[in-house]
Amino acid sequence: MHMLYNSDNYAVVQIEMSPQPDEAMVSSATPLTRGGYEIVDKFARKELFIEGAMAESFKEGVEALIETSPSTEEFDAYLERYAGMALQPVVMH
Repeated sequence: MHMLYNSDNYAVVQIEMSPQPDEAMVSSATPLTRGGYEIVDKFARKELFIEGAMAESFKEGVEALIETSPSTEEFDAYLERYAGMALQPVVMH
């Protein structure tokens, strides 16, 4: 788990899961990984976990945005597009 972004409005965490022991390996040096991104809307107190094609699209959008040296407001505006899909309430344990 890696904290990628944390502002007053949003937090983004990258979650990487190791493959199961019985899953095939691409090569002995490069194991398959699964995971995605958790986006937390701090004000709405909701979160969204994305994986697969949507996670890849999110990653590509973030990489393109980073090339423009975005302000916090610009980055939060990008995250807002995804946070609108968040339905899961954030619960503290």
